[in-house]
Amino acid sequence: MYIKGNKTNGLTPIVSNWMEQVMDDEGLIKDLIDTYGSPVNLHHLDTFEKNIEDFRDVFESYDLNYQIYYARKANKSKSLVKKALASGIGVDTASFRELEQSLQLGGTGQSLVLTSAIKTREQFVKAIIAGVPVVIDNDDECQLANEIATELGKTAVVGIRISGFEVEGEKLYSRFGFDISEVQQFIDKYIGVGKKYEQLDISGLHFHLDGYSTKQRGKSLSDCIHLANELDENDHNISFIDIGGGILINYLESEREWTEFDKKLKKQVATGEGNLTFSNNGLGYELINGKVERSLKTYPYFNKLNGADFLREVLEFRDPRNNETNASRLKANNYQIRIEPGRSLLKQVGMTVARVAHRKKDAKGQWLVGLEMNMSQMMSSSEDFLLDPYLIYTDNNSEDAEVEVFFTGAYCLERDVLLKRKISLPRLPQIGDHVAFVNTAGYMMHFFETEAHLFNLSANLSFSDSVNLSVSDFIDDEKL
Repeated sequence: MYIKGNKTNGLTPIVSNWMEQVMDDEGLIKDLIDTYGSPVNLHHLDTFEKNIEDFRDVFESYDLNYQIYYARKANKSKSLVKKALASGIGVDTASFRELEQSLQLGGTGQSLVLTSAIKTREQFVKAIIAGVPVVIDNDDECQLANEIATELGKTAVVGIRISGFEVEGEKLYSRFGFDISEVQQFIDKYIGVGKKYEQLDISGLHFHLDGYSTKQRGKSLSDCIHLANELDENDHNISFIDIGGGILINYLESEREWTEFDKKLKKQVATGEGNLTFSNNGLGYELINGKVERSLKTYPYFNKLNGADFLREVLEFRDPRNNETNASRLKANNYQIRIEPGRSLLKQVGMTVARVAHRKKDAKGQWLVGLEMNMSQMMSSSEDFLLDPYLIYTDNNSEDAEVEVFFTGAYCLERDVLLKRKISLPRLPQIGDHVAFVNTAGYMMHFFETEAHLFNLSANLSFSDSVNLSVSDFIDDEKL
């Protein structure tokens, strides 16, 4: 039997049919954990493909030339790379190993792109030999790419990363990319036949904004279309504009639960009372001079505007100079629009399941339930993962006695508390019961996973729809 934590005061996640099917099969979960260890990461390939189709539908509704690149940094599973390539989309790689492995899995210069924050010589060599476009961030990268291309007797296909867009009178800061106010002069002066970087072939422009503003993305895309027009006039032949990722998804069923949690958390910070979170952690909120300040440092888990509708707003943004939409201008100029979604392609794709190792009361009288996993196996840059977990009880005959718990991990750190929120359960889990964390595929399973204490990394398993699932239906990523 499975049951959601927090019957009241919860943050109820959206749960797919495949997740319910897995959680409803306690025997299957036990077999998977017994076979592969705890925790296991499960990936549903059909959902991944459905997410791809949702974005395809948007672009095709505007009759645009487009390409989707799955941002592999969001999840390291090879099964998703193979599925992306088989589905006809590309893969955005951000390291040498991501690039190398994606090439081994069938990627080519037509289906891959390299966007690493730090690009080593070996990355450039691998990309240039394979004809993989490289998104260039600065003058030093231009010099290195040109030098390596010259040595190899090849032309390096590059995109130029742009930053410093001005939106509503504010210049958007980023540590990445060339400032838009200076980049055209740089390109015209240094890149092209007979110039300093003559082995570089600029085929497109790229940006990736922090935050989740459709207005900022729309204005930045609009500015890039103008820039591409001007570069075309100087014979640079821009063919694509890549707007990166950062497309919001919605994790939660209820906006009311989200707003209520926020209110209660602020009240806890203001009063020091409430015990919503471990050690009354404010998750970003702080009490300063008697007032609750700062902001919630988590992903915005509830979003009315998300996914395909988020992308449509970017494409519908109207250029203030001519009142034309980005979509119409992209089509008129035959620029290929590219996106690099990670989280939004992984919506509802993954689930992490761990086994209960022990239960104990701490000095404050709080129940701590230790799981066979550690905090790095469900961690992103966010302060906390704000979705209620599910308990899979092995003994359905035990009497209910409601209990409030915190889930803790295996690292020898006081802060290895897997969820900072207190979770209410109908009864205390037993050793060998299982806990499922849903929708963890995007930037949670792997982004900071480590092997401290020489713990094994979690097993990554993929599968497709099946009426009666068994262990044999799951593909071990290590065997791909």
